[in-house]
Amino acid sequence: MRAIELGEHGGPEVLKAVDADVPAPGPGQVSIDVAYAGVNFADLKARAEGYRVEALPFRPGLEVSGRVRALGAGVTGLAVGQEVAALTESGGYAEVAVADATTVFPVPAGVGLRTAATLPTVLPTAQALVHAVGRLQPGETVLVHGAAGGIGTAVGQLAKAAGAGAVYGTVSSAAKAAYARDHGYDEVFVGDFERDPRALEKAVRAATGERGVDLALDPVGGETFKASLASLAVFGRLVSFGNAGSAEPWRVGQPELYPTGLTVSGFSILTLAKTGPAALRALADRAFARVADGTVTLPVTAEFPLADAAGAHRLMGSRTSTGKLLLKVG
Repeated sequence: MRAIELGEHGGPEVLKAVDADVPAPGPGQVSIDVAYAGVNFADLKARAEGYRVEALPFRPGLEVSGRVRALGAGVTGLAVGQEVAALTESGGYAEVAVADATTVFPVPAGVGLRTAATLPTVLPTAQALVHAVGRLQPGETVLVHGAAGGIGTAVGQLAKAAGAGAVYGTVSSAAKAAYARDHGYDEVFVGDFERDPRALEKAVRAATGERGVDLALDPVGGETFKASLASLAVFGRLVSFGNAGSAEPWRVGQPELYPTGLTVSGFSILTLAKTGPAALRALADRAFARVADGTVTLPVTAEFPLADAAGAHRLMGSRTSTGKLLLKVG
């Protein structure tokens, strides 16, 4: 089979197409003939920095759609040939991928495999950020970083559907701002807030009459995390769900939290897949239903052949992309 591997860390050019043996599923696993593979920022961090890479060579890819090829021992509830979407630990950039059966989800009726490839990481994460962890209530305000990305696109729509009073987003360009406004955002702040975090706090305070937002969702970390914390209203909540800026791990304590009763929490779908697979399935079921009923749409804004995974990484790394990027495999 064809697969994409990296034998060293570096730029997109380290991604190489190779011929590899077809993997067989172990107990509790499923192998999948991949139709599409999703491209995520975590893949770029794996390639460039070794994020979640235990050894080289390494095959990136955290989500796929396709058809069940084979079932490992003990797997029930799935059938060979069934259309599925799956969250994978790695190896999604390949013609055949293996995933734990607990993270393999039947494709909802009426949803094609192309759309299904956008679902495994983005939709459950967005569902968790808005509901399970963020606990957004009707009338509350929310600030979302990366508003034009895959997760940001879904969060904007879910927050609106949940009755948010206002949904604010941050992006790096005017083109991205226009895209975000088409996907649930009431106001979008344009700028490099990692370099100028004070500008973010000023923009949020001005937009909210100095009150601040009830919920902030931060995938960046570092100075952006601090600015988000400073932008919260009394009793506000901040959810950290990534460290795109590769900053030192954040730390908060009494000086930051006590004066206005703030709460900080975190979420990682990759960790939840290991520590709470039942909770992940419940999240996924609810999230996928929002796509099936039309509440959320996830536009695929660029598609690359498997052999050009490097091209997909270059586009995502340029910070000019919106929506979801896919690799077309089979």
